Amino acid sequence: MRESYSRVLPTASQGYAVDLSAFLVAWRTTSLPDREVVDALVHPVHGRPSPALAAVLGRWPGSYYWSDEPDGRHLVLTRPLARRRERWGLHVALFLATLLTTTFAGAVVAGTIPFDDPLSLFTGSYPLPPHLVRAWAAGLSFSLPLLAILLCHELGHYLAARLYDVDVSPPYFIPVPLFPTFIGTMGAFIRLRSILNDRRQLFDIGVWGPIAGFLVALPVLLLGLAQSHAAPGHGAATGLLLPMGTQTWILGDSPVTFIARHLFHGGAQAVIVGPLAFAGWVGMFVTMLNLLPMGQLDGGHILYARLPQWHQRVALGFWLVVIALGSLWFGWYIWGGLVLLLSRGRLGHPPVLDTLRPLPPSRVRAWWTAVALLAVTFAPAPLTLLG
Repeated sequence: MRESYSRVLPTASQGYAVDLSAFLVAWRTTSLPDREVVDALVHPVHGRPSPALAAVLGRWPGSYYWSDEPDGRHLVLTRPLARRRERWGLHVALFLATLLTTTFAGAVVAGTIPFDDPLSLFTGSYPLPPHLVRAWAAGLSFSLPLLAILLCHELGHYLAARLYDVDVSPPYFIPVPLFPTFIGTMGAFIRLRSILNDRRQLFDIGVWGPIAGFLVALPVLLLGLAQSHAAPGHGAATGLLLPMGTQTWILGDSPVTFIARHLFHGGAQAVIVGPLAFAGWVGMFVTMLNLLPMGQLDGGHILYARLPQWHQRVALGFWLVVIALGSLWFGWYIWGGLVLLLSRGRLGHPPVLDTLRPLPPSRVRAWWTAVALLAVTFAPAPLTLLG
């Protein structure tokens, strides 16, 4: 049994309306800014749990879960404290701004807004097309599915954190001009504003974002490719082709896009994609980037939760692979640099509150799901300008 356990449970006068002491062998309480966490070793008689314990747990003012450990069954109970007020106005404003910029990007993809000179937006020389609102609205077929993918990805993280009563922010969307990203956004993120209890919480919060995003991105990709058409006469160009203004980009295939492309277009060497298919492709691309097991990316969280002793070595190995792939796509250098910057040059992962609590065997299936998602969405050369 871990050290620093107590045999004195806080009383109702100290803030608990539920007395569990009769069911427990020992416990310890950790006070955090957003919540109190009780790690309790349950008496073997009540470990199933007993009907009496189940009835009392029904009145617990927060969340709880079981953990099977070498010294017996543990209850991990969380009592949330007063929640901070969120700046909903900021979150809504960022979302609407991102809707504006991604819809503009979608209109460029749809061909209703010309865009040959990215710098014209900054110099004020951009020629506004006639019927601007109608032309801009054509981009909704790109922006709405893309934002749905990003939102569901972040809600996967957010809802998992809220289930554990962890202090977490709503999603922050990041709008950017069409240059330099040409999709109108740098994505979205949430902020975890407190340390997590254990690797179970870290794993669940990390894994449900990519899974949720993928479940939305897949039907978007399939529907978009069903509406796309084969493009004969593109010479040696193969794969998914994205016309933007006077340029054409080759969207690199991952296993999932390769299979989907052949499912709808058979042996066609090249397929012209529209805004909807492009949104699905971006969803797969975002899933891949986040699942890379490095630093504090979703994949880094998942790897640390599953194999903490291997995290540093695996992260370094993947980072070196990413840098090597920079010869295929310059963006890998940028992504590798960002990961290194955010991890302060160490590619490590901050610890959780209880590093000794094991990850439940029930998470093995989700672990392999995450590994499979990284494999099927991985594109070594995501973007190439058709020259």
